[in-house]
Amino acid sequence: MTTRLEVESAIKQLPESEVRDLAKWLQDYLDEMWDQQIETDVASGKLDHLIAQAEKDIVANNVRSKIQAEDLLTKPNSLNSKKKTGD
Repeated sequence: MTTRLEVESAIKQLPESEVRDLAKWLQDYLDEMWDQQIETDVASGKLDHLIAQAEKDIVANNVRSKIQAEDLLTKPNSLNSKKKTGD
């Protein structure tokens, strides 16, 4: 069986274009693994409590606009003085 260190060593021998292709393939693979895990978690009911809470928050208009959410991700202290809105 090939070890991670052997794979790393082999990658270092590849031309840059192949490394970039491999990186894209690996990201696609990880994305697919993530999607499968989410599907499994949804099917098993593992996320039911989160979905229910999100639905309650939407009904209560206890949500942030997309712009506010993006600001929160990029500037965590930027929303301290702003009201929540459903924009």
